[in-house]
Amino acid sequence: MRKISILVIFVFFLFGCKQKSVVHPTFYFWKTDYHNHKAETAALSKFKSKSLYVRIMDVDFNPDFQQDVPVSPIKFSDPLPPQVDIIPVVFLVNRIFNEIDSNRIKLLADHIAVFVEAKVKQSGKSSYSELQIDCDWTKTSRDRYFEFLNHLKKHPLLKNKTISVTLRLHQVKNIATSGIPPVEKAMLMCYNMGNLRKYGNQNSILDQHEMDLYLKDYLENYPLKLDVALPTFEWAVVFRNKKYAGISKRINKGQIQDKKLFKQRENSILYDLLMDYPAAGLKRGDVIRWEEITTEDLLATSSFLSRYLKPEERNLVFYHLDTDLLKHFTDEDFRKVIANF
Repeated sequence: MRKISILVIFVFFLFGCKQKSVVHPTFYFWKTDYHNHKAETAALSKFKSKSLYVRIMDVDFNPDFQQDVPVSPIKFSDPLPPQVDIIPVVFLVNRIFNEIDSNRIKLLADHIAVFVEAKVKQSGKSSYSELQIDCDWTKTSRDRYFEFLNHLKKHPLLKNKTISVTLRLHQVKNIATSGIPPVEKAMLMCYNMGNLRKYGNQNSILDQHEMDLYLKDYLENYPLKLDVALPTFEWAVVFRNKKYAGISKRINKGQIQDKKLFKQRENSILYDLLMDYPAAGLKRGDVIRWEEITTEDLLATSSFLSRYLKPEERNLVFYHLDTDLLKHFTDEDFRKVIANF
């Protein structure tokens, strides 16, 4: 009887303990000018990052010209580190696919393939193995977006290359209407979950309740191979008369803690501006919602994801590679998050 009990316990642990994934940590680079900054390059080396996801450009629809146009393409003031491969990323504004026909879809794929090829050369790399397309597609844009992806896969410059896409939480849950992109793998974007424009005390970057709602019962059965992106950024969301007024890039953590400038509301991430601040385009009475990510947030999110993701080899990407943002986390912080997977 004792032997049977021991055997039952052994089988329980053997099948009850979920296998860990093989994780390759790296970062997104989301600025418009690449410089080989010491702290950023050191971070890639510390985590033995084999690649770096680099935003190449945005693409939006220009109503004046009635066509899609590149927006803020990246400039390479320095080459990428030799030990790191580039994974180019192109962000497509969803409305493109509400304004485009089949002929222009094919042309868009061609323009992007050619543009990316040139930018990769400018980065100091002779080739690349994966292209990522970032687009928050909807039910109405889905068919044209998927048609675009199919054209991209067939392009001669992308022969034998992996095409990946970004995947939002709602696209995991609502798979019946969102569809499954015709690609090999997707990047699960675990940030920008809440309503950025809604006035209130909530953190729109990361919301555990939203993750439970959209992922808990759906993630394990998602049919594509999944990489994961986690946030390390912070921002100042501005409200004027309780209406969303944008994100201020001129407000940092040091300024938000200046009691001559701001007064924090009790038990809140809302701050009232005490005087006009013309350098930041702000007026007395404006309200700033200071949103940031802590190590505890990342540990909770990574622990949640590890319970529901299928164990497999995947990239774990932190958004984004920036000297100032790296200061908020220790190497040990990052290692604990990585170990959770």
